[in-house]
Amino acid sequence: MKVYGSRISYYTGKLETYLRYKGIGYELLPTPYDKAEMLKEKVGAVQMPIVDDDGTWMSDTTPILCHLESAHAARPILPSDPVVRFIAFLIEDYADEYLWRPAMFYRWWYRHDREYAASVLTDELTGHLRLPRFLRKRMITRRQVNHYIHRDGGNEATRAHIEHGYASALAAMSAMLENRPFLLGNAPSIADFGLMGPMLRHFGQDPTPQDIMRNTAPLVYEWAARMWLAKDCDNPVFVTEIPEDVAPLLKEICETHLAQLSANAAAFGAGEDRFDMVVQDCQYRSIATSRYRVWCLEELRRRFAELGSADQAKVKALLPHEGAELLWQDDGPAPSGFNTGNHLPFGKAINVFKDGLP
Repeated sequence: MKVYGSRISYYTGKLETYLRYKGIGYELLPTPYDKAEMLKEKVGAVQMPIVDDDGTWMSDTTPILCHLESAHAARPILPSDPVVRFIAFLIEDYADEYLWRPAMFYRWWYRHDREYAASVLTDELTGHLRLPRFLRKRMITRRQVNHYIHRDGGNEATRAHIEHGYASALAAMSAMLENRPFLLGNAPSIADFGLMGPMLRHFGQDPTPQDIMRNTAPLVYEWAARMWLAKDCDNPVFVTEIPEDVAPLLKEICETHLAQLSANAAAFGAGEDRFDMVVQDCQYRSIATSRYRVWCLEELRRRFAELGSADQAKVKALLPHEGAELLWQDDGPAPSGFNTGNHLPFGKAINVFKDGLP
């Protein structure tokens, strides 16, 4: 299996952790941006990671993990209890789509972090460009700052709230890890793998957030290493009901991730390329609308709808916070029109943002 990505990539780290856990051999290769048209033809978009499994091409880590689970049954990552499984997917979606903001903010806002990331990406991804290295590095930096800070509402006015989101995630995870080696049991679930996206290659590797994690949340720092080495969980046992220590993380998810999904879906339904939103009393402006995140919301709503009535009641009791009704209210968002034939992880993927930028 060839995994095209980057050694500092959010979702590449998530996928690598899973492959290591399952004992699936792979080779990590830099994403070949000089072959962008070929990649678009294979998977629809140039993004990280892209997988070539002996001529079978895949993209989008969550569908990839779910697909690989069907062929690699040992050490399952999906809890058997329907309520626990739904909450695990909700945590994973928050990790994938909301913690992206503070992860990218720390990487491209602070000088030391920016210098480190720009240097790695310049050397990994731009060697095909016939330009001096300093110009390629400058191009990378400007692009990333524009795309992942300015287009995502990051500025001095929102900085404190963005960084608070990271601190809240660390505190909530620490409360869970005080009682279990992994978030929902004695082995990693889909929730753990989702959180390895931001926690491994961004927060746990970039200088500024790594220092914060190491000094304020050593249990999370230790968990990230345990996840990277987790190969001996041959008899995974997940909780059969959601423990009380998960409550702070669920509250944070409702107040942040679901608020963002709601505002984004409304903007998409109105045909708007940008939208404003208020999250935990913080005003964000001119955020790029994402068709992909509308589909993420559809997936969460689909998973909730598939629960039996008793399990739906249990989920509602776990999520008493304002905004959680987005997951079950009758008037859902305008349809994304994406993956209607359930082709993922094969076939065409789309970029996260509506305007086609990665």
